[in-house]
Amino acid sequence: MDNASSEGSGVGVLDKAMLVLDALESGPSTLAELVATTKLARPTAHRLAVALEHHRFVARDLQGRFVLGPRLTELSTSAGEDRLLVAAGPILQALRDHCGESAQLFRRQGDQRICVSSAERPMGLRDSIPVGSVLSMHAGSAAQVLLAWEEPDRLHRGLQGARFNATTLAGVRRQGWAQSVGEREAGAASVSAPVRGPGNRVIAALSISGPIERVTKQPGRLHANSVVAAANRLSELIRTPAEDRH
Repeated sequence: MDNASSEGSGVGVLDKAMLVLDALESGPSTLAELVATTKLARPTAHRLAVALEHHRFVARDLQGRFVLGPRLTELSTSAGEDRLLVAAGPILQALRDHCGESAQLFRRQGDQRICVSSAERPMGLRDSIPVGSVLSMHAGSAAQVLLAWEEPDRLHRGLQGARFNATTLAGVRRQGWAQSVGEREAGAASVSAPVRGPGNRVIAALSISGPIERVTKQPGRLHANSVVAAANRLSELIRTPAEDRH
């Protein structure tokens, strides 16, 4: 029997469609992986994924796997206010001013990560990553953070071709932050920490980045505490109802 969420809406087909979208939020999935994650019967999972693809809530990557589709981004944009992005702006600016380095917020989308908000260093050498930049999940401290808390099977798949390994990610989980030096781009270094939403799930990575000659080959020693504090503050803001904020 197909198992929808124990706290379903009462509209079974909608609850099952949400199971499919929730599964794809962690990255690309084959039909077999969708079945394993959602616990839906194979024909049901296939029928829902194809129907969602028709409405552009689901798409396919180059390997034919199911991924989240463009309609979700379009709806988010048309809604006007993205709570995470609204809260992130002032925090990124404060982090930039405190550390003296450019600050960014990344979300994962399939096999890539996207810069959804940034506060650039106004002058001097900087690691410029404009909003909308699409970067690999195979390198960089933000990629490490976005992968480190994934389910084991997705984590293993994400490590294929990555410039970091499982031991690196175990360290990220243990210390609560990641650093990279020349991993994504020669001469650049970064520090990232997880932003967590409801259920303590990692929904984004908050980062600072700059040239190695300024942030050194151990950027975590300089900036990890500040980046973690900013990420925790952002997590707190997006999990607190607006009427309860001070």
